[in-house]
Amino acid sequence: MQNGMSLRQADILEYYLRATEGVTDVKVYDRTGDAVIFFSCDRAVIIAALGRFSYEKAEVLAPENTGRELSRQFEDRLTFLVLRRAALKLFVPASLHAVIAAAKSVKYIWRGVRALFGRRLQVETLDATAIAVSLARGDFDTASSVMFLLNIGEILEERTHKKSVDDLARTMSLRTNQVWLRVESQRQREASPLCGQPSGSEFSSNASSDIQEILVPVSDVRVGDCIVVRMGGVIPLDGRVTSGECLVNQASITGESMPVRKREGSPAYTGTVVEEGECAIRVEKAAGSAQYDKIVRMIEESEKLKSATEAKAAHLADSLVPYTLGGTALTWLLTRNVTKAVSVLMVDFSCALKLAMPLAVLSAMRESGAHQITVKGGKFLEAVSMADTIVFDKTGTLTHAEPTVAQVIPFHGQQADEMLRLAACLEEHYPHSMANAVVKAAMEKGLNHEEHHTKVQYVVAHGISSMVDGQKVVIGSYHFVFEDEGCVVPEEEQQKFNARPAEYSHLYLAISGVLSAVICIEDPIRLEAPEVIRELKELGIEKTVMMTGDSERTAHAVAEQIGMDAYYAEVLPEDKARFIQEEHRKGRHVIMVGDGINDSPALSEADAGIAIADGAAIAREVADITISADDLWALVTLKRLSDALMKRIDVNYRQIISFNSLLILLGVLGILPPATSALLHNTSTILISMKSMTDLLTD
Repeated sequence: MQNGMSLRQADILEYYLRATEGVTDVKVYDRTGDAVIFFSCDRAVIIAALGRFSYEKAEVLAPENTGRELSRQFEDRLTFLVLRRAALKLFVPASLHAVIAAAKSVKYIWRGVRALFGRRLQVETLDATAIAVSLARGDFDTASSVMFLLNIGEILEERTHKKSVDDLARTMSLRTNQVWLRVESQRQREASPLCGQPSGSEFSSNASSDIQEILVPVSDVRVGDCIVVRMGGVIPLDGRVTSGECLVNQASITGESMPVRKREGSPAYTGTVVEEGECAIRVEKAAGSAQYDKIVRMIEESEKLKSATEAKAAHLADSLVPYTLGGTALTWLLTRNVTKAVSVLMVDFSCALKLAMPLAVLSAMRESGAHQITVKGGKFLEAVSMADTIVFDKTGTLTHAEPTVAQVIPFHGQQADEMLRLAACLEEHYPHSMANAVVKAAMEKGLNHEEHHTKVQYVVAHGISSMVDGQKVVIGSYHFVFEDEGCVVPEEEQQKFNARPAEYSHLYLAISGVLSAVICIEDPIRLEAPEVIRELKELGIEKTVMMTGDSERTAHAVAEQIGMDAYYAEVLPEDKARFIQEEHRKGRHVIMVGDGINDSPALSEADAGIAIADGAAIAREVADITISADDLWALVTLKRLSDALMKRIDVNYRQIISFNSLLILLGVLGILPPATSALLHNTSTILISMKSMTDLLTD
């Protein structure tokens, strides 16, 4: 190994080794250039991996923000502070030490005075009073010790808070999404020739034969590339609109409550949602630090982060300051002992309450990320803990995340494969579990669904409409195709239509107002769903509800098999939101779980909206929490974690109040001097904060 390495080099080596098969853990020490590798494979595999390593080739594996630089900054600050304190004690004369202490006190005293000018009695007022009294008594050593401990406490508190935010931000920013990249046909052929279909990517072409769109990871997009975002999609990168027109909800960035119309030349911001229309965007900032920085700002500034419990803790902390000042004055009046009075000042409840509670919430959000659960704010964990009602969408939520096409029934002289090809061409633009099933079925059959349609229009909760070769094509629900669009079944095939299999969900495809195909979707129930529902009830959920646009017969069968308390069939998006509003009027706390564009109104209305990870982008953006699509056990984990968080916060309250009250009592009795009280107070604050950062779930 080398004698030393930069922080970036240490990160690159660590992430390279972690990506090596057989490596279980890695620790890289940049100062010495050493790496400790834990592995379960043959030693020769590790040696060979190290032999192939180069910083240039492996750099892509390490994210820009790993937390190493942040840790180093605080280590250096803390080391410098301790060494400076030791040097002052050992080498500086007492007279000069007093001058230095007086000069350093100006910062703390000014903070207290500024708080008083703002008519606020806060912890800064207590610190300033204690330091000023010590200086007035000529006790420069005590004043210096108090300021040293306060400085240590500030560094440690800042470090623990920033580390929690940094860990959470990296957990959220490392989740990659896919995006439609618009390229010229020559570039597409060079990147992934059509004769050898690229693995793991989907392919389509645009209306022009010279322009194509490919579905790629957002990390593959570079500055200057052109991406396409359609209705319901999240804009993944900063850029500028080059064509198209759309309404964009950018409240998460600018705070604007109404969608903003975007035309050619308009700026587009990462994380905003296209509510209507579509547009092509020229990328100005590639994925990386910009996305990370925005997530950090969201975490630090968003009011969503503050739960009611955190707000209560902050309010209680501030309200206790006058009582601490009053206790100090009373102690002096009764004992006439300044040392005892200052000992009371050295202890306050504010630091621990204001630090430990937010850290507990941030830590719970970070731990959620380790379980493939993304939580956008602390108040949503509190909402999950308080919830007594949970509402599920059926398709893609209670049923399997990957439904499959069981059968395509052609009508009006059409061919089944051609109808599947056409359906996939339309459905691939609006990801939903049923749409994904159609696209996957076409891919498995080798049906290259080149786009020869014009603009695609999505009608929420109903279906899709477009023009193909001058003919109007619609695909969607029975209500949309036959009632809204007025399509008809060919008279000679009415009996065939009536005999369509009832055990499947159906998508109806019509061309020029005539039914052309019924696509039968096999929508198997998730095997874990019944047991998950039972577990949620044991954890305090009193009412479970399923809502679906499917028929009464299908809904009844699924609800009975899973064990739901209630179900509602043939509902529209507004029906789901209206139901949640009615539950709120009854005083109930509601969780909504869904995965489609049609679930977005209900996800917004619920106390905590939970989206499935592989569902529609707008559902994930609107939702307060996103869970892995692997299975529904994440809901049980989320509920347990939320309950454990609220229990931890309750324990923190009791520990902070009882321990600091004991310190005050010992100070009044003259058992603890002011410096010792300050040391024990700050130590307890750090210990409780560190405990708040540990994992809530140990099993």
